[in-house]
Amino acid sequence: MKFKEALDFTKVVSGDKKEKLFDEETQSVLVELEKTTQDFWNVDESTANFLNLLIKIKGVKSALEIGTSNGYSAIWLAKALIETGGKLTTIEFWEKRSVLAIENFKKSGVFDVINVITGDAIDILGEMKKLNKEKFDFIFVDANKAEYIDYFNLYEPLLDKGGLIVADNIVSHYKKTKPFIDEIMKNPNYQTQILNFDAGILLSRKVN
Repeated sequence: MKFKEALDFTKVVSGDKKEKLFDEETQSVLVELEKTTQDFWNVDESTANFLNLLIKIKGVKSALEIGTSNGYSAIWLAKALIETGGKLTTIEFWEKRSVLAIENFKKSGVFDVINVITGDAIDILGEMKKLNKEKFDFIFVDANKAEYIDYFNLYEPLLDKGGLIVADNIVSHYKKTKPFIDEIMKNPNYQTQILNFDAGILLSRKVN
């Protein structure tokens, strides 16, 4: 079986099992949000399912998402975090999208485990780094692709040893994300692999 065919099979499997993962209301919300992918640039279902699995496997307690959009990926993250006893902080630049995401979080029953911060990710991460009070063991990046390297320089000190970074659109937006890719690939403190999910994701583990 070719890798592309395997990915197609993965999408089918994850779709068939969605009803076993989530309650009917959450399923309904996710199905509606999947119809808006072109407008809100959400991850595809196979990527979302992979993120959900990673959180459960690692037993993540504190996750950070950069780029909330309408909340599709955050719902998948938060559902896994409910199982692990964790919390999610998600950052969104556009207020209208934050409001929409919050509505979707409430409908999906995950609002209580999510802290939504609206504003420029560079400013917010800069303040987090300055205060150095919050630590994360999982960071998902899906915002301005040209700023991936800037995000990394700011959140890197906030990531615990053994923590994971997952960055979306690594293949689809290769030129914009290349500075980040080059930096993390040569960084001896990280073990990194690019995976051919949909738009391409980078998975990296902080080893030191």
